[in-house]
Amino acid sequence: MRDFKKFEVWQLSHKLTLKVYKSSQGFPKEEIFGVTSQIRRSFASIGYNISEGSGRNSDKEFANFINIALGSSNEAENQLILSKDLEFLAEKDFQNLSEELTILKKKLVALWNRLNGN
Repeated sequence: MRDFKKFEVWQLSHKLTLKVYKSSQGFPKEEIFGVTSQIRRSFASIGYNISEGSGRNSDKEFANFINIALGSSNEAENQLILSKDLEFLAEKDFQNLSEELTILKKKLVALWNRLNGN
């Protein structure tokens, strides 16, 4: 069994999720069940899928969950863009979170390739 906490992709996703929670604290109160909830859930989903997949029995199964985490990272990117365009998220915060998300996505792809023998 793999310890998900030892995977760099999980560590990065967890740190990024914490930053998104902090960054979204200032979103409008009427968005608590809308954009605020959705951006938080999309970022948290990345780590959830990494941790769930790490408990699977094969690299193929783990790779499938990494692929799902990559899909969640694309959703998270869309939520960042929406939050910036709605002016809920400052440009500086958007840039920082986007850069970190891009790094995470590249590392997810690299892990997926490794798990698939590519």
